[in-house]
Amino acid sequence: MPPRPDAAELRRLRWRCRRGLLENDLVLTRFLDREAERLDEKSLGDLNALLAFDDHTLWDLLSGRAEPDPRLTAIVHRVRRA
Repeated sequence: MPPRPDAAELRRLRWRCRRGLLENDLVLTRFLDREAERLDEKSLGDLNALLAFDDHTLWDLLSGRAEPDPRLTAIVHRVRRA
């Protein structure tokens, strides 16, 4: 079974999902509420890469106004579906 994030890692991730744009907060919080326990190491890495974007770029990706780099396509689509 692949390693899952521990409670401390999930708290740090949830804190990083708090963004300046309320829309990002809502989408990311919903995603974590539904998917946090199912995140594997690759998904965590991809989510952290996604969270490195500025708020406006992140919103463009999450809202479908822009398409992500192919490496991040899976996590962006997963967040969009949540």
